[in-house]
Amino acid sequence: MPQQAEPQGQRAGLFVNPAAQRRQEFQAGCGGQFARLALADGADAALEALQREAVDLLVIDLERFDPELDLAGLARLVSARAGAPTLVLCPFANARWLPALMACGPVEYAIAPLALPALRALVAARLAAGPTLVRAPTPRESELEELAALRARVQAALGQGDDPVALSERLCEALCSWPGVVHAALFYLQPGGDLRLQAQHGTRRGLNLASVLQRGERLLQSPLRHAFPGLLAVAANTVALLDAPEKAGEPELAQALRTHGVEMALALPIPAGGPGSGLNSARGSLCLLFDHARAFSRDQLDALEELAALAEVGLRMADMGREGEELLARLTHVSTVDALTGVANRRHGEALLELEIKRARRYRLPLALIAFDIDRFREVNERYGHPVGDVALRAVAEAAHKLLRSSDIVVRSGGEEFQVIAPHTSAIDGLKVAEKLRAAIAATAIPGCDQVTVSLGVAQLGEQESADSLMVRVNAALARAKRAGRNCVELAMQ
Repeated sequence: MPQQAEPQGQRAGLFVNPAAQRRQEFQAGCGGQFARLALADGADAALEALQREAVDLLVIDLERFDPELDLAGLARLVSARAGAPTLVLCPFANARWLPALMACGPVEYAIAPLALPALRALVAARLAAGPTLVRAPTPRESELEELAALRARVQAALGQGDDPVALSERLCEALCSWPGVVHAALFYLQPGGDLRLQAQHGTRRGLNLASVLQRGERLLQSPLRHAFPGLLAVAANTVALLDAPEKAGEPELAQALRTHGVEMALALPIPAGGPGSGLNSARGSLCLLFDHARAFSRDQLDALEELAALAEVGLRMADMGREGEELLARLTHVSTVDALTGVANRRHGEALLELEIKRARRYRLPLALIAFDIDRFREVNERYGHPVGDVALRAVAEAAHKLLRSSDIVVRSGGEEFQVIAPHTSAIDGLKVAEKLRAAIAATAIPGCDQVTVSLGVAQLGEQESADSLMVRVNAALARAKRAGRNCVELAMQ
């Protein structure tokens, strides 16, 4: 809450700092320069004090304030001054406060720490100067301010990691914030060389460039590729400015644009950056549609070309991110899937078994493991050749996959050896599943060798059993099935 100092001067002042000691030091050192000096510990208390009494000088001491927590409140405080004298004491190590507060209103600042005589002189000079007159910005200053705001919004849109389409949509939305722009679109070359309307955003309901251009893809083959600026910018790698739709020489296009209130179109090529890119090629274009014709300054055109270059960097990074995700997916597939049969490989199968064991223990559910291999598979390879053996392996894996539930996991654990991890399955149910597998595989026709049979072992996970112990038991059951004459099922012993 504000504290009132003793009246000793001619003017009213307000000092803001969250530390009681700093407030006391200012009161002791500079209080004599004011008739009334209020002390506030934060922006909210200071705003209350301003509402109660006019203040000739507001002094904001930023020491101990946190930019992350206090910037919004102090910004409101500066805005509330509406040009009245405001002095900011800014620590030399935290000058990032200054541009943020200056954006909210006129302030003068001094870099702290300050010796007491220097602080007194600064306060006296500021009190003598009177109110700060807020000068209306010149047209050039307003233009530069608009461009800076547009650049900030574009950078924010590009700074959010995302896929290229979502990034393009955010970019178009940011471009529509520039005064006069009623529609923004991004055209982008696809890997096969097809130019596509990748994103668009606008304020005019019903304006869809895919309808205006009569297509959204294969746009470099469009008859309008030399008339519509968004296409021309890519085809000729040039900035295309159409200040009247009729100048394009396409009456239907001009009518379609004017129907939606479009009076001017500007398109800038997105440069084809990155290794191997040609110097005279474009990767796409940014196309802006305006509700009135206007002349552009050099600063505006330079800024727009810079935004197109920024868009290229953002889109290239998004493409690289997408390609990285695709590569990671392929590597994951290669490292977890058996290339010949398409089922889980041994290493991935072992990891999945450990995971299912943990799940079974946590929820107290049964878990069965079935192991099987192809009977006399060596003879198949020797008699019919390895290509037929590969066909047999794929046929067996496919037959097992078709028969089993989606929750069951088929694993190729060795040359002709397979496993089935069967969650929520007891030993008795596992025997039934194994028998169905045996019959289904025996009935499967194998091109080149008629058919094959399999021998199977079944084991249910014990209460405290490890994955290694479970596999030892199920493999022992499989070996018994082999000794029993093959093409049969054996249950593992506990």
